Amino acid sequence: MSDPFTMLKNIKETGKKVVGFYCVYAPQEVVLAADALGFALCATKEEPIADGEKTLPRNFCPLIKSSYGFAVTDKCPYFVHSDIIIGETTCDGKKKMFELMKTFKPVHVMKLPQSYLDESDKAYWLNEVKILKELLEVELGTTITDEKLREAIKILNEERLLMQQLAEYMKNDPVPMTGQDFLKLMWGRNFVTDRADFAEQIKAIISDMEDSVAKGEAAMPKGAKRILVTGVPTGVGAEKVIKIIEDCGAAVVYIENCSGMKQFVTLVDETKPPLEAIAEKYLATPCSCMSPNPIRQQHLVQLVKDYRADGVVDITWQGCHTYNVESRVVKEFLKQNGDIPFLQVETDYSQGDVEQIKTRIQAFLEMMA
Repeated sequence: MSDPFTMLKNIKETGKKVVGFYCVYAPQEVVLAADALGFALCATKEEPIADGEKTLPRNFCPLIKSSYGFAVTDKCPYFVHSDIIIGETTCDGKKKMFELMKTFKPVHVMKLPQSYLDESDKAYWLNEVKILKELLEVELGTTITDEKLREAIKILNEERLLMQQLAEYMKNDPVPMTGQDFLKLMWGRNFVTDRADFAEQIKAIISDMEDSVAKGEAAMPKGAKRILVTGVPTGVGAEKVIKIIEDCGAAVVYIENCSGMKQFVTLVDETKPPLEAIAEKYLATPCSCMSPNPIRQQHLVQLVKDYRADGVVDITWQGCHTYNVESRVVKEFLKQNGDIPFLQVETDYSQGDVEQIKTRIQAFLEMMA
């Protein structure tokens, strides 16, 4: 979008409401059923971190510092024009950030349970989704009916199926798309104003991928080492590790992160009561904030097989304690289930460690030779 500030201003002048969010736990179906536009908020650029550090500790996760820096400087158009922000308790740093944000912006924080395995946790989260529904109805002056929820579920399930279909093409050798371009497509979904148009665009790209595979066209050389990327949210502007992997000659065949395919792999069950089905889908997100988190580990092993990955690179932001601890758990699980090569890269948004990361990734790829 060449001028999102003007685009959003024009949308708001029509009376349309805007809801901002930071995490895939925010139930998009509820926002869509409220006749509002939902947008992911800016959080993946280094430039606003200095402004964030004027209030937040320097040893905070860069994603939080970037998020807050964008918010306090009004440099994120989606934050500026949001009528309400949906937060979530995925980490202590975010909880405190939302506490500060509430002093200058309407913020509703959804309280996550500690696990997705227990029935009591599922009931707790369903109640949180009900609270969000009722709050949006009041704050946005709308009524969210079951009919609207079912229509929203259908629309977003179609998007998920299209993204799953697109990901299937990354199983080819050679791959028809770079991991960086694949990330841009998934990232673009966060800023959609017309969902039907977005679906048509993805269908067109799927058609292009099919043609590329048929013609033998490729983004990376045949036989390139195949890497599965996992870990923290890695959006456009903070994709340096993915770029380094591909600059080293490897193909990023799957991005499991929640900013990547994690948000698309599970559908909302269209046969169940809508709010119950929505709550079930979102709670099943295998984030490291959940303890224990077996789905992520099991899913990674299956993805390695499905995408014939030669190794896994786990990206961890400095200060992200849950992903940092879980990285060791994932490494051991992959070793026990196929002796899958694994590399953790702990970094931030700066470019100061690019050469160091490049050296480590080159050594990792040579080890698999």
